[in-house]
Amino acid sequence: MDSLSKRVHHHVNFLYASLNNKTLASRSPKEKRGLMSYTHIHNVRKTIWTVSHRLALAYVLLTAFLAARLNAQTFDNLYDFNCSTGGCQPLNYGALTQGTDGNLYGTTTQGGTHGFGTIFKVTTSGTHTDLFEFDSASGENPSAGLTLASDGNFYGTTFAGGSSDSGTIFRFTPPSTLKVLHNFNGTDGDNPVVPPTEAEDGNLYGTTEIGTTYRVTLPGGAFTQLPNAPGETFAPLYLANDGNLYGTTAGGGTSGNGTVFRMTTAGVIKTIYNFTAMGTDGAGPFGGLTQGKDGYLYGTTEYGGGSADAGTVFQMALSGKETVLHVFVSSTDGARPFAGLVVASSGSLYGTTTEGGADGNGTIFQITEGGSFSKIVDFTGASGLAPGFIPTTALMQNTNGSLYGLTANGGSTADSGNFYSLTPRNPLLSVIVAGPVWVSPGDPVEILGNDLNEVVNVEFAGVQAQFQPGSDTYLTATVPSDAINGLITVSLANGQQIESQRVVHILPVITNLDPSFGPVGREVAIVGGGFAGTIKVTFGGVKATTFSVDSPRMIVATVPAGAKTGKVTVTTLNGTATSKETFTVN
Repeated sequence: MDSLSKRVHHHVNFLYASLNNKTLASRSPKEKRGLMSYTHIHNVRKTIWTVSHRLALAYVLLTAFLAARLNAQTFDNLYDFNCSTGGCQPLNYGALTQGTDGNLYGTTTQGGTHGFGTIFKVTTSGTHTDLFEFDSASGENPSAGLTLASDGNFYGTTFAGGSSDSGTIFRFTPPSTLKVLHNFNGTDGDNPVVPPTEAEDGNLYGTTEIGTTYRVTLPGGAFTQLPNAPGETFAPLYLANDGNLYGTTAGGGTSGNGTVFRMTTAGVIKTIYNFTAMGTDGAGPFGGLTQGKDGYLYGTTEYGGGSADAGTVFQMALSGKETVLHVFVSSTDGARPFAGLVVASSGSLYGTTTEGGADGNGTIFQITEGGSFSKIVDFTGASGLAPGFIPTTALMQNTNGSLYGLTANGGSTADSGNFYSLTPRNPLLSVIVAGPVWVSPGDPVEILGNDLNEVVNVEFAGVQAQFQPGSDTYLTATVPSDAINGLITVSLANGQQIESQRVVHILPVITNLDPSFGPVGREVAIVGGGFAGTIKVTFGGVKATTFSVDSPRMIVATVPAGAKTGKVTVTTLNGTATSKETFTVN
């Protein structure tokens, strides 16, 4: 089996050769960059419609129709991008992002006034608006999607442009304000293709195509290059329930077939799995990771899976133990799953393939955590029941229960890509925490959803919270002191209860000590919140041997022998809190 680097090289050179029969060497640097912005990954494999394909079109449409009826899930093509009138060819690595207004936000790689791509919003019914058009100063050819951070702004990257023509990191504030936060120069990174991810500490973390890692500190936006590089990454980092960031590399590792890695907010990287392409194991995990309700990570590989070499779906423990759940067969269920997976509110996972299926244009599929696989839709190219192909954007689930995605090609307007939805028979409403899912008691949390003006109660894992309605699509709730790890539940006036898609983790915080002085052996009440699961208490750095967690908001600890005057710290499974006041040992 060829190494992944040879595969990537082959795909890129094939595209260059196919465009006007011009080789890579014969193109200008500007042409190379423009093409690479669209094809720098590897898998732009536009299906050539042969005579036999056209003759089979009626069969394809019938097959797609029957599949849609069989699976009882509705596919709708909502908008066709057009390079002549706006942004087009939305690679948008990552996923579309829901804003506080209920609309979805993303990027296109091409189009706009300058031809360098756009930021757009689109309603769930398909009304599209270009909000910002990139130029060389703000960046060019944004291949990445957008991240909505807890400060209410969107963050993203451009593949090229900026002061060194190596790409940028930007902050975008709707409706149209963009600020460049960092210009990559080749030494600190080059050609970022994914957006940064907000981590446990409230800062943003990301990677560039050449493998460097970085931190953007919020709210100021200061850039710091981190010390370690995992390798070529083509998917956003994922914040898991253990507080670490997880990612994939498309190549590298012990056999050159890619890895899964863990990264801390200090930038420490540990490879937890090396793909081998042996047996049914996969190769080339270009897509991102997600975490199921069972706590396992889930992802896809574009290659491997045995002799078919069409890719896999895998499950992985946080320790790195892998289980292959599905091996793709191109003709029946699709091939080359590139964009990763999304966990729907039903618990099932959804994804796409860039090739295979009834007409070779790729598919949409559903798979359970137990590995039960179903093909849902066959993409039909430029027309048909499910137009589009080359879906490099992961599906996302809107709070209305429908799934939304993009294709980079296909659609009716000059092969420029399209925006589509997939709606289950009984869509389950949900709510989203805008920003980090690691929060402290007293923090305001913005919650996205539907019909939120009708909310009568908000609970954090069963603990009632104060809240302030904002609109039908968002509200703000305050994390209660007694909150523990769990889902957020909102209750509507009609009695309906809606849960968040992800678990919210409560960080510890100390508000006061009662008393703040005393001798060894004195019992001290440590007041605050987030104390569930406390594993250690210290006085001036000396560990208390006796303490009890009376409630998530109070710990009673005994001042230990050898205790020194200083700060009190509480360590839980979620993190560590330090008192503002000093405890005086007398």
